Amino acid sequence: MLPPGGGLLWLGLVLGSVCASVGSAAPGNSATDALNVLLIIVDDLRPSLGCYGDKLIRSPNMDQLASHSLLFQNAFAQQAVCAPSRVSLLTGRRPDTTRLYDFNSYWRAHSGNFSTIPQYFKENGYVTMSVGKVFHPGVSSNHSDDSPYSWSVPPYHPSSEKYENTKTCRGPDGELHANLLCPVDVADVPEGTLPDKQSTEQAIRLLGKMKTSASPFFLAVGYHKPHIPFRYPKEFQKLYPLENITLAPDPQVPAGLPPVAYNPWMDIRRREDVQALNLSVPYGPIPADFQRKIRQSYFACVSYLDTQVGHLLSALDDLQLASSTIVALTSDHGWALGEHGEWAKYSNFDVTTRVPLVFYVPGRTAPLPAAGDKLFPYLDPFDSISESVEPGRRAGDLVELLSLFPTLAGLAGLRVPPRCPIPSFHVELCREGQNLLKHFQVRDSEEDAYIHAQFQYQESPNSTLAEGVI
Repeated sequence: MLPPGGGLLWLGLVLGSVCASVGSAAPGNSATDALNVLLIIVDDLRPSLGCYGDKLIRSPNMDQLASHSLLFQNAFAQQAVCAPSRVSLLTGRRPDTTRLYDFNSYWRAHSGNFSTIPQYFKENGYVTMSVGKVFHPGVSSNHSDDSPYSWSVPPYHPSSEKYENTKTCRGPDGELHANLLCPVDVADVPEGTLPDKQSTEQAIRLLGKMKTSASPFFLAVGYHKPHIPFRYPKEFQKLYPLENITLAPDPQVPAGLPPVAYNPWMDIRRREDVQALNLSVPYGPIPADFQRKIRQSYFACVSYLDTQVGHLLSALDDLQLASSTIVALTSDHGWALGEHGEWAKYSNFDVTTRVPLVFYVPGRTAPLPAAGDKLFPYLDPFDSISESVEPGRRAGDLVELLSLFPTLAGLAGLRVPPRCPIPSFHVELCREGQNLLKHFQVRDSEEDAYIHAQFQYQESPNSTLAEGVI
């Protein structure tokens, strides 16, 4: 973990030595013509975005990215829990292979020494860097974000993320609480900033460092919001007046639903403002007025997140890197907002497993920008938007986040890892996901049409896995 602030000189020295020592990108790719990769992983983001047809959400910067990209309309995570999903998508292996269904084991120690996406790029000449929440911190990434295997330099975590679950939310009583709903005046919070702001600033600094590098880069940026608590700059609440917020269209728990299929959203119940509601367990329900406030804050967090993505992509333009950098944006899983009486994640309902998945590939999903042109000018969500921006291209096939590994490798011109045998615990480099290159009009006769997506959730340590297949 990099020291908070004041570490740029040290980081520059480390990057300089790494850039000088790494070789060319891969057989057939020189260090000068290899495409860079910017991977943006959002925490708990369902496809509630304008580019996915949501008319309420203000997400102009992610919509603009989609307008130059290939957007997958039916992409699914492999498990609606942060750590298992992130390990799965970053290794290209299913949770049954990583043997991680919770937060309490490290795959290299308990399953196999599986390669990761950044590790593969690092071994092929890329400088690999992590900012924010990419791997889930803690045991599941060996308390190191899988360093040094995956990263050329120590991963960066915002210094202010340690305040995320502390009492920084001012309630109606004027006191500070550890609430679920937490619109804040940024100037009043500890350090006068928020984690995602710090991550954006650090990512932009790293892009500036890599602009003059002789080696290509792989930069993963992990944003915290809209993960709970909904701690965001309070001005974003104005985008979503409560009178405009509707309830979920199917707010009732389905009759006859098996208990194993339902999650009682205990992480939400632990927040002080939710505790004060005295909800019954397991089904609640949450009062309608509070449901609207939850939905309002989730949407506000999405728009706040959109501004951070916008600043990051605008910097990519300003540094003249947009014509040489693949941008992939996705989420570790979705989040229920009252549909069938559910909140949060931890289930197999599609609102928790379906995610956005967008790829911008310069010269392939959009023409290369002309000199001086900007593909990603920053768009302010508070500005009046006269018309929505349509995605550049859509793909309706069912796909999985397992496909991120082979697809990014193929788009960057690296050899696509082979399919995994069954079992594959002894194989360090292989992939269980489908290669999606055919969607980018790349001939790949090996691949068949993809007709299903699989996801799972373990209800308790002693229970069997509930699985879903579409």
